[in-house]
Amino acid sequence: MTGGGPAGPVSVTAAEAEGDERAIEAALRPRTLDEVVGQARVREQLGLVLEAARRRGRAPDHVLLSGPPGLGKTTLAMIIASEMSAPLRLTSGPAITHAGDLAAILSGLNEGDVLFIDEIHRMSRPAEEMLYLAMEDFRVDVIIGKGPGATAIPIEIPPFTLVGATTRAGLLPGPLRDRFGFTGHLEFYEPHELDLIVHRSAGLLGVRLTDEGAAEIASRSRGTPRIANRLLRRVRDYAQVRADGVVSLDVAHRTLELYEVDELGLDRLDKAVIDVLCRRFGGGPVGVSTLAVAVGEERETVEEVAEPFLVRMGFLARTPRGRVATRAAWDHLGLAVPADPTGRDDTDGAGTLFDT
Repeated sequence: MTGGGPAGPVSVTAAEAEGDERAIEAALRPRTLDEVVGQARVREQLGLVLEAARRRGRAPDHVLLSGPPGLGKTTLAMIIASEMSAPLRLTSGPAITHAGDLAAILSGLNEGDVLFIDEIHRMSRPAEEMLYLAMEDFRVDVIIGKGPGATAIPIEIPPFTLVGATTRAGLLPGPLRDRFGFTGHLEFYEPHELDLIVHRSAGLLGVRLTDEGAAEIASRSRGTPRIANRLLRRVRDYAQVRADGVVSLDVAHRTLELYEVDELGLDRLDKAVIDVLCRRFGGGPVGVSTLAVAVGEERETVEEVAEPFLVRMGFLARTPRGRVATRAAWDHLGLAVPADPTGRDDTDGAGTLFDT
């Protein structure tokens, strides 16, 4: 995926793809809807949209795909183009900084093309406003000149299908959301679905693995196929260098212990956050900036990488006064739960000690 993430090195459980990993991902992507594992409801709905468009001989409605990183939004965009036998043009919201950038892309489209815009919520406002007209009327107005003498020149563009992907659908303006004919939200995957993905990827990579080894990798993949494939490659490396080349349960255990990924998928940063929150701040509440300093990371890294998974797992809660460790966090660390594990009473003044 091309979405922007926090700066700094990518951990083995990060959901973003960086550098050469995108090329590796491309080899593992499903090519058709039938090959996609999981997301059954979105697959069925999208399949209906595409089949109806094929029967009418027209371009499908514009499609918006939302959900956390690593769940397959880019893959589905590629499948849409493949199913419609149409070329795919790829770009990203941050790359479209001016309306002219978008006009150049749109004017180069042919009839039936699929235009994929990743992180579409990060487009500039002038480009968004141009996109409204393009999506609805297949036309863009190019402004020539400035001030009172400026002239709008309409440029007709052939019917196309826009596929937008976003990790933060709430940041999309209402007028833009309303112009998508189909919206699909991708959910995190179940362990048995990730197990199937690990087996499929192992076959494509030529990796020998046992059912137990595959299940272990799947159970620690945080519900995300991208992480499952990354962990598979790390376990494969370990198996080739320090074992007999077979990804077994024991090899998976040893590898994931080496990379500090525990049985629930928590990595070094996740464990550091809840450890500091419980041991140093008594369970909170404490502000995210204070937490970031305490674990030696940037605020954005803690907020965008660690927090979403910890909240989803029920280890951390966000409150108006700061972050709070839940009972599950204390239990996971093997610590005794204090009398009030959800934070201090509002009357003790502790809220003024930490930023929020």
